Amino acid sequence: MTETDDNPLVARVRRGDVAALGQFIDERRHALTAYIQRKLGPALRRKIEPEDVLQEVSVSAVAALKRVDLTGHDPFGWLCQLADRRIVDAHRHFASQKRAADREVALDAQQQTSRAQLINMLVVSMTTPSQQLSRQGRELRLHAALAKLPDEQRELLRMRYVEGLPTKEIAERVGKGDGAVRVTLSRAVRRLQELLEGPVAG
Repeated sequence: MTETDDNPLVARVRRGDVAALGQFIDERRHALTAYIQRKLGPALRRKIEPEDVLQEVSVSAVAALKRVDLTGHDPFGWLCQLADRRIVDAHRHFASQKRAADREVALDAQQQTSRAQLINMLVVSMTTPSQQLSRQGRELRLHAALAKLPDEQRELLRMRYVEGLPTKEIAERVGKGDGAVRVTLSRAVRRLQELLEGPVAG
């Protein structure tokens, strides 16, 4: 859609008349929305509404009107350019979110694997006589790390991972809330991981 130079509304927009710009956008709302909808594509349309983009374009246009020289330019084409920029920004935003989510899933999988390996060794360390652990360097370190934990944490770890008791039953045994037991167990496992990843004592 190309605007003619003799259109009085277009002339007012080119002179920086904000009210005229508002009227211009309102009169061409349908055409602008259709343009945005085409540019968004099906994937992005599932995440944002064309009307939301149009609203952002309108705000940007009003803010920029005094700084933009539209002499000899089509105001509708300028608005389409603003819409293009917003759509590019939206694509980048959601692509960045997806990359962050993918990294988080990968990291979580690594942490879950590490945690599972630690718990397996934890069971061995708490059920195998310490003299037999000398051949298992990492298990021996875990055995030493366990000794550095408070008695309460060691006992909760034993009940949860050696006896296989659910946290609710452990909570009843020790007279604490289920949530408190879960927090203590999580802190104990995290502390063991820190001790294992730290430097070996000389």
